[in-house]
Amino acid sequence: MWGTGRAKAVLATTILGSGMAMLDSTIVNVALPRIGAELDASVAGLQWILDGYLLALASLILIAGSLGDRYGRRRVFTFGVLWFGAASLLCGLAPTTELLVVARVLQGVGGALLTPGSLAILQSVFVRADRGRAIGAWSGLSGVATAIGPLLGGLLVQAWSWRLAFLINLPVAALCVWLARRHVPESRDEALTGHPNIGESLVGAIGLAGITGALVEAPVRGADALVVTAAVVGVGCLVVFVVMQRRGRDPLVPPQLFADRTFVLANALTFLVYAALGGVMVLMVLQLQVSLHYSPTASGLASLPITLIMLALSARSGALAQRIGPRAQLVGGPVLIGVGMLMLRWVEPGAGYWTGVLPGLLVFGFGLAAVVAPVTATVLAAAPDRYAGVASGVNNAVARTGSLVAVAVLPAVAGLTGAQYADPTALTEGWQTALLVCAVASIVGGLLALGTDNGVLKPTPEVPECHSCGVDAPPARVHD
Repeated sequence: MWGTGRAKAVLATTILGSGMAMLDSTIVNVALPRIGAELDASVAGLQWILDGYLLALASLILIAGSLGDRYGRRRVFTFGVLWFGAASLLCGLAPTTELLVVARVLQGVGGALLTPGSLAILQSVFVRADRGRAIGAWSGLSGVATAIGPLLGGLLVQAWSWRLAFLINLPVAALCVWLARRHVPESRDEALTGHPNIGESLVGAIGLAGITGALVEAPVRGADALVVTAAVVGVGCLVVFVVMQRRGRDPLVPPQLFADRTFVLANALTFLVYAALGGVMVLMVLQLQVSLHYSPTASGLASLPITLIMLALSARSGALAQRIGPRAQLVGGPVLIGVGMLMLRWVEPGAGYWTGVLPGLLVFGFGLAAVVAPVTATVLAAAPDRYAGVASGVNNAVARTGSLVAVAVLPAVAGLTGAQYADPTALTEGWQTALLVCAVASIVGGLLALGTDNGVLKPTPEVPECHSCGVDAPPARVHD
């Protein structure tokens, strides 16, 4: 199927949808200083603008993957795109910080519905031999959307307002829905029966919300009754969630997924690397604008090398992992990312772009291109095909939870509270501390990959490949 018109249309649809969600997770970063000034937001307010989105995304992405497997991956994906577009409109019209946070939570719900569906669609449409290339192209071009977010955000902010950073999603969502209905076949797991366990998803969501709330508010409020209660409820709900998965008859996250060592290690790598990425990408835009006095557009242009590297190398990285095995890239990519982060500590007041900013970004970009496609392909390949939606949901939830925790914790670890993000001296000290923490996290993630199975992406030639059956599962009906 690779190279056909239909293959290109399916790829374009999934990349547009997931890219839109990924874009919004970074495009907002460059607008944060303007949002903070216009809405008079504190550091905690800015954290909630970011974490409200990530919280809904991480909490609901598991149930969303299960919904796609049960009721149709294209159907759930399309509904998620429509929801995301409507929530983006609310974000663009929000008059206060509180209403913007609410709209961002709703936006995260849409992102949760569409993100795992895009990968599950690729897993069900492409034959096994082509999946590495398809996922590589998806990862690379979707990753470009993430990397180009600061540049596009800067242009939109300077063209009119930070509100355009959200309103730009409306035409993209409309195009994505049209393509999905026209070119993407429907697929589902016919072995699944009954209804998904919404209760388990709610318990997990409350757990994440409680812990996030405690982490964000503790630096400002201290260990008061609200913070302690949120922490206790959050931890308790997550413990209950784990018990429900182990003992339930139809768990939201099948425990057998975690019997595979490669699946576990690849997800642990994902958590650490995306936590590091989430923390650095938020603070870098602030550092460039506040401490180095870059304009919003200039701060976005500064990260353009990452975009170009991802565009040029990510699909090839996925193909290389398919050919030689993913382990070398899973180890080397995060280590390069960590080294790049250490080099970015040179980004301080008075630093020039070519000697202070660019070297670290180049190393960072090569590491990102090396690891993004292989880790996604590894997670999906380590799971039975019938769990494509769930496995994708788990990996996306892990990635978003990593970013969520980083945004919640890193400002406090770096000593940034209140309005200190507007003080170049305080921000630079916090920036350098944060980079050290994130570099260590990324490198540790790479070292974990030493224990993964290097043959996980190899096709299984003894099993006939077709569009309508999974390798490890009963036939999955595909509907045009």
